[in-house]
Amino acid sequence: MICTSIQHKSFAEICTLLDAGGIEMAEIRLDRCALSDEEIGELFASTDIPLIATCRIAETSLAKAEMLLLKAIDAGAAFADLEIEAPPQTGKRIRHACNENGTVLIRSWHDFEGTPAQDVLEAIEARCRRFGGEIVKLVTTACSEEDAERVLSFAGADTIAFCMGEAGRESRLECLRRGSPFSYAALTAEEATAPGQWTLAEMTEKIYGGTSLPVRPEAPVAMPSSKSFAQRAIIAAALADGTSRLEGYTPCGDNESAIAVARAIGAKVRKGERDLEIEGIAAAPGSLSLGTLHTGESGFLTRMMIPILSVIDSSEVFVTGEKTLLNRPLAGAHDIMASFGVRLRPGNATAANRKTDCCVPLTVCGPLVPGKADIDGKDGSQLISGLLSGLPLCQDRSVVYVHQPRSIPYMFITIDVLKHFGIKIGSEMEGGEEFMETRDWALCDAVNFKIKGGQRYKAADFRIEGDWSSAANFLVAGAVFGEVWVEDLDTASLQADLSILDILREAGASISQLGDGEDTAGALHVQKAPLRAFETDLNNCPDLFPIVAVLAAFCEGTSRILGAGRLAHKETDRAAAIVGMLTRMGVRAEVEDDLMTIEGHSLSRRLLTGTLLHGGEYTSSRDHRMVMALKVASLGADGPVLIDDTACVEKSYPGFMDDWKILDKR
Repeated sequence: MICTSIQHKSFAEICTLLDAGGIEMAEIRLDRCALSDEEIGELFASTDIPLIATCRIAETSLAKAEMLLLKAIDAGAAFADLEIEAPPQTGKRIRHACNENGTVLIRSWHDFEGTPAQDVLEAIEARCRRFGGEIVKLVTTACSEEDAERVLSFAGADTIAFCMGEAGRESRLECLRRGSPFSYAALTAEEATAPGQWTLAEMTEKIYGGTSLPVRPEAPVAMPSSKSFAQRAIIAAALADGTSRLEGYTPCGDNESAIAVARAIGAKVRKGERDLEIEGIAAAPGSLSLGTLHTGESGFLTRMMIPILSVIDSSEVFVTGEKTLLNRPLAGAHDIMASFGVRLRPGNATAANRKTDCCVPLTVCGPLVPGKADIDGKDGSQLISGLLSGLPLCQDRSVVYVHQPRSIPYMFITIDVLKHFGIKIGSEMEGGEEFMETRDWALCDAVNFKIKGGQRYKAADFRIEGDWSSAANFLVAGAVFGEVWVEDLDTASLQADLSILDILREAGASISQLGDGEDTAGALHVQKAPLRAFETDLNNCPDLFPIVAVLAAFCEGTSRILGAGRLAHKETDRAAAIVGMLTRMGVRAEVEDDLMTIEGHSLSRRLLTGTLLHGGEYTSSRDHRMVMALKVASLGADGPVLIDDTACVEKSYPGFMDDWKILDKR
C-alpha cells in the first residue's frame, strides 16, 4: 500500500485531503502539523483511512512527542511510529497504550548519513523487535546500490526497509515487491519528507496504472435476508397457531423451498414485497398425514424437517429433494434419529447400497420418542436444530446432550427464533477453564439442551435480519481492493458468519459502523489497509471458507484455517474445490486433515511482481458460495475469470450478480 506523508498542514487541510479520495493510507507528522488536542482526537477518530501517528523526537521535545502520540493512539490511530532511540520508559508507556487501543506499534530507526554494515542493521532490527515493534521500519541513506540491497534484505511482511537519497529511490518501491506492508510517498515533490521520496501520483501510477483498482463504489450494497433466520422463522410460523408476519424477507432458492414446505404441510402463505404473512396449522403430534414432502435443494431444510415430520405426521413420510442435495450424505442422521426412536429408510437401491449415511430421497419412520440422548455433534448442527424444533411438541420432557459440537451459533439461532414463537428451551454450554473465561464458541466441549414437552407454537411478528454469509464477500472485496459500504446487517447477530469481522480485523482491515448508541444495525464500512496473514477456526462457520480463502491469498504470509473437515458434504467437496481454485490461480494452498494453509501476498506485491491471480475458465462446482468467492478473486486477476455456472447463486442470493455490478465496474 501507499502511505502518503502529510506535513505542514492545518486540520482543515488534512481533512480535505483525506475526504478527496486517492489517499489509501496516511502518515500524520504530528511534529510538523500544528494540531490542537481536540483536532488530533477528531482527526484520528473520524476516518476509516488507516492513519499513522508520527512524531520524531529529534524535531520536538521528548515529553511533547510522547504526549502527542498518546493522544493520537487514544483517539484511534491505526499505527503509531516510535523511534527506537526513545527512552525505555517512554517506549513502555507507548506500547501499553497501543495494546489498550488496538494500535499497531512501529519501532523505527533512521540513518540520515549513510548505511551501516549488515551486522549493525541486524542488531538494530532485533532491538526494534525486542522493544515492541509489531512492524519494524529501517531507513538509511544509500550511497550505492549495494547499500540499498543490504537494507532491502530485511523487507518483509512485518518490516518496512528502504533507503533515502537518489541511490535509494527505487528501494521505496522495491520493498513493496518484497512484501513490506506499505511504503511512503509525498503529496508533491515539494512536500517530500526525505530525499528520493516518490510522489503519490508517481507511486499510484507505478502500482495501479492500467488497472481498475482500487475499487471505490458510489453506492452501498443492501444485503438479502439471512436464510438461516428466514427458513427457521417460516417453518416456525407454519407450525404456529394463528397468523405470523415476517418482515425483511428476500427470496432465494432455499427460502422459497421453505415456503413450499410450509404450504405443503397446510400453512397459508402470502408474499409481499419484503414481508410474509403465514397462517399456521397449530401443529400437534400426529396432526398430519402427508405421505410425501419435497425439500428442494436445501440440506438444512431437509435435516430440520426430519424430526418435525416424525412428530406431526401420523404415518411414514417420503422426503424428496433435487440437484446437489441428492448426492449429499446426511452424515450422522441414522444414529442421531435412532436415539429418539426414528428410523430413516433409504429411498432407492443406490442409496441403500451406500456405505455412507443415507441421502435424499428417504423415508422418515416415526414417531419421535422424547427422552434423553447423548449425540455426537461433529457432523454439524442442522439435524440438532430439527430436534430442538420437534421435541417440544412431544408430550414428555427431553434432554439433548451434544458433545463435540460444531456450528454452535446455528443451534442458538434456532433457540432464538423458537423463543419468538412461544417455544422455550434451556441450554448450558460446557468447556474448560479457558472457555469459562472467554465464552468462545470454538472452546466449547459440549452443549446440554433441556426441552419441556407439551409445548405449542404461537403466531408472532418477526423481523428477519440481513445475511452475514452474503455480506462476507463484499466486505472482503472492500478490505483487499478498495472500500465498500454494506447495509442491513446486525453486528449483535447470532449468525456464525458474523465472525468475518473478527477475521478481517485480525488480518488488519479497517472497519467502522455508521450508527450511535446501542444501534447495532447501521451501515458497515470496510476500507483497504495493509493485510497480514491470520489464523482462524471456521468449524462453527464453514460457509465462510471460500471467501476467507480468497482473503488469505491477498494477506502477506501464510494463513492457517481450521475446519476444512466440515466441507466434504456441502454442495461440493468445498475443501478440494477451494484448493483447486487457488492452485489454478497460482496460489499455494493445501489441506492436511482439518487444516488449510494458504500462502498469500499483498495486492501491491502482486501488482508489482506480475503475480496477480490467473484468469481463465473456472468451475463453480454448482456451489453458490464458490461463485461469490470467484467473483471477488476476479478483482485481483490478470484477466477475466469465466465461471461455468453462476445461476446456482439463486440458492442463497439471487440478486448477487446485479449487486456485484455496484462494486465491479469493468
